[in-house]
Amino acid sequence: MPARQIDPSSLILLTSDGMGRGPDELRRKLLSTFLQLLDENGMRPGAICFYTDAVKLALEGSPVLEQLRRLESEGVRLILCKTCLDYFGVAEQVAVGVVGGMGDIISAMALAEKVITL
Repeated sequence: MPARQIDPSSLILLTSDGMGRGPDELRRKLLSTFLQLLDENGMRPGAICFYTDAVKLALEGSPVLEQLRRLESEGVRLILCKTCLDYFGVAEQVAVGVVGGMGDIISAMALAEKVITL
């Protein structure tokens, strides 16, 4: 198994509650596998930012909640868009990560050498 490390120069932006386009079940399965393999392969970004529908991934009952908890426990910063949480009325259901504003997301992007949008 690869060494567990954080790559502070990379940032992942999650903009939906799955990966790609297609049936919801497939998109969510792909994202779950992606997050699991990030952890298993020791390829952790410095941060993952969540906005629009992606904030729902960090809520109680999320199908990827355990993967996100694991990544956070390994040192990955999880930044959730407060405006998005408020828009959906789900701020009280946040189970993982920190609630920040768009300024926090912009700051994280500016500090990263590599930004990957899924």
